[in-house]
Order: sequence, then C-alpha cells, then structure tokens
Amino acid sequence: MISRRTFLSTLFASCFAVISWLNFAPAADALGGKLPTINQPAPEFTLPTNTGDGKISLSDLRGQWVVLYFYPKDFTSGCTIEARRFQQDLPKYLEKKAQIIGVSADDIDSHAKFCDSEGLKFPLLADTDGSVSKAYGSWVGFVSMRHSFIIDPEGILRETFVKVNPTIHSTEVLAQLEKLQSTES
Repeated sequence: MISRRTFLSTLFASCFAVISWLNFAPAADALGGKLPTINQPAPEFTLPTNTGDGKISLSDLRGQWVVLYFYPKDFTSGCTIEARRFQQDLPKYLEKKAQIIGVSADDIDSHAKFCDSEGLKFPLLADTDGSVSKAYGSWVGFVSMRHSFIIDPEGILRETFVKVNPTIHSTEVLAQLEKLQSTES
C-alpha cells in the first residue's frame, strides 16, 4: 500500500504533466494567463524568502540581470531537476552578473527545506496567494506554471520562456542571457 503523500505527489505530478502538455497557447497568452510584454518594465513584486532579510523585491535587484523562474512545487521531480540545473550553472550566471530567483506557491518553510535538501544557493520566493505568478501569466488554479523570464538591469523584461524542459532549461536561459548581453554591449 502506498502512502498518502506518495499518492498525492504522483497525482499532482500526473495532473501537472497533463497541464504542461496542454500548454500550446501562443506566447502572448500562455496557459497561465496573459504574459507581460517584452521590452516593457517587468511587473514589480515583493515576496517573502527564506534567505537574507526575509523579503526580496524586483527593485532590490536593479543593476543586475535577473532570471525569474516560476515552478509548481518544491520536492517534485521536474522542479528538483530544474533547480539542480540552475544551481549547477550558478557560477556562470554570477559571472554574467545575473541573479537567479525561483518562485512557487510553497511557503518559506518548504523553500528552506528544499534549499537545504538540494544545496541551492539562490533565493526561492513564496508566492502563496499566486499574485506575482498571476502578474507574470504563470498561475493555474493553485500552482505556478513552469515559466521563466529574463529581466535586464533596468528592470525591463527581455525574454520569456513558456515551454520549459527542466532538464535543459538552464542551458537555454544561459544561452539567451549571453545573446542579450552581447547585443547590449
């Protein structure tokens, strides 16, 4: 007999797989809602985190590039793979003066356990009511969609990723960041 937690995790993963598979909407209006417009100011936010001063605002990150990635749930297989890949590539992002920020509906205690479990050295933000995920067109029901955004040092949204494969996503984001930075020079 399987435990309730195992059953719920499997059920959640299966439901999310179906939702992800159905994410065939055009980029301007993804499954999670209306995406913010590229080359316009990214939606401002302030959310609690388990690191630093306890809260992070987008405005706090001015002067550096930001990779803002939304994901469904701590400790699920795809989310763990995606987080591990970002952690693995963290030195490359830091070299490029880019901060990785993860966002999900999990609370800060879950994020703290997830960071400890996976050795994550970048902040995870708790969007428990989905307000920031909604502002970024990345909210379905009660979870954040797997979407990512690159925001430049002035707070302008430069790239959106909606069809995310967690296994290769960090590599794709890093390549696009390099491309964006090379055109800024």
